[in-house]
Amino acid sequence: MKGRLVYVMGPSGAGKDSLLAWLMDHLPQRIPVHLARRTITRPVRPGDEQHHSVHAHAFEQLCEAQAFAFDWEANGLRYGVRHDELSPLHGGKWVIVNGSRAYLPQALLKFPQLTVVHVTASIEVLRRRLLARGRETPEMVDVRVRRALVFRPPADAIVIRNDGELAEAGAQLLNAFEGLGR
Repeated sequence: MKGRLVYVMGPSGAGKDSLLAWLMDHLPQRIPVHLARRTITRPVRPGDEQHHSVHAHAFEQLCEAQAFAFDWEANGLRYGVRHDELSPLHGGKWVIVNGSRAYLPQALLKFPQLTVVHVTASIEVLRRRLLARGRETPEMVDVRVRRALVFRPPADAIVIRNDGELAEAGAQLLNAFEGLGR
């Protein structure tokens, strides 16, 4: 099987991390996948995605050393995916990157063959999930929700609606992946 780079993105509250965790637990062995671990300028907290936590200065040093295949800033944090996280592509694995909608144009310039997955949910669900997290004020949540309204994914993107049961959205994504693997 040929390696494939999959770029998963979507608004905050769409459930990307939960969906990716579900997918990793349900993927058949014939689709060998590596979930790229991100480097983030945020401490690791219980329940968070597993990531490399670094201070802003260390992140900047990594940028200067050209350690990242992808790097972006969002919501006051810096995110990066190191080159070595993409190395499983050379062994025929699929690599999934949890990316940013705003960074997608740059990602496509670097890797035009990207498979783009846009995970989304209704405005009501996004708002409810973001408020339940308790990380932002209602005004900050409204800004995020408005940003979700204006984004349009590429025409060839796989779009997953994650409004209901996680297993439903997971099955949609799994079916899409199995279709790509043929």
